Amino acid sequence: MNYAQLLLPDFSLILIGYLLCRYTPLNRSVWQPVESLVYFLLFPVLLFQSIVKSPIHVGEASGLIAAGVLSGLLGIGLAYSLPRLPWIGQRIDPRDHAASAQIAFRFNSFIGLALAERLAGPQGLLLIAVLIGVCVPMFNIAAVWPMARAGQHGFLRELVRNPLIVATATGLVANLLGFRIPAWIEPTVSRISASSLALGLMAAGAGMQFGLLTRGKALSASVLLIRHLITPLIGLGMAHLFQLDTVQTTVLLAFTALPTASTCYVLAARMGYNGPYVAGLVTLSTVLGVVSLPFALGVLR
Repeated sequence: MNYAQLLLPDFSLILIGYLLCRYTPLNRSVWQPVESLVYFLLFPVLLFQSIVKSPIHVGEASGLIAAGVLSGLLGIGLAYSLPRLPWIGQRIDPRDHAASAQIAFRFNSFIGLALAERLAGPQGLLLIAVLIGVCVPMFNIAAVWPMARAGQHGFLRELVRNPLIVATATGLVANLLGFRIPAWIEPTVSRISASSLALGLMAAGAGMQFGLLTRGKALSASVLLIRHLITPLIGLGMAHLFQLDTVQTTVLLAFTALPTASTCYVLAARMGYNGPYVAGLVTLSTVLGVVSLPFALGVLR
């Protein structure tokens, strides 16, 4: 399978968003409200629908869930440990680290959902939705914690205000309770979900910034190395450890090689940190995803 060609539709939308924002009247004044719409409404609806659409068989997915969680925890541990490493710790600004540690372990769910469906159909979509449902709360807690601690923000307040955490938590509870979206409203929900992927990918492209990538080179290189090389290798090890089947292995490797979340810089800016620097890291991570995803799916797999 040509994974580079498989990724082309998603990265084409990202490129279109970038070009529209930079070279047409559809500039940041247009895309900032779009980001808010996607972040606070469209994408939470997609997450909720993806999770409640099919019953979750916890026993069958337990190996994948454990592999995803352990991979994520190791990524979080590596990101948190960077200031303590003797060869780069002294070259890392504490506030920049608090804001950018999330780059190393958060992931772009827009790309993940779009890619999983093309890789493995409805089963792949359900599996990636389960991983998102389990890992998004964990990763958002890990992202908020260092910034809340360094900036004296209310940690619990930031969590309960996060729409992705609210959507995934309610989706998991609804699924386990047997709730299904009523047939009369499902077409509307499906259209909202479909629009969130296209708009989310284009908004990610519109938010790309290259200007501050030279700031904190050691920190930048470290978090991107964890995100795009070390985490996929950890995912491969977890797939062997938990003896995942072919579809689960494919979904896990795609999950561990995704570019970082486009909302990283939104969270950093909202909490008073250097948003443009984090936006530069998001931009480079999105570009590196063109390499890391074919590497994980075509080489490691």
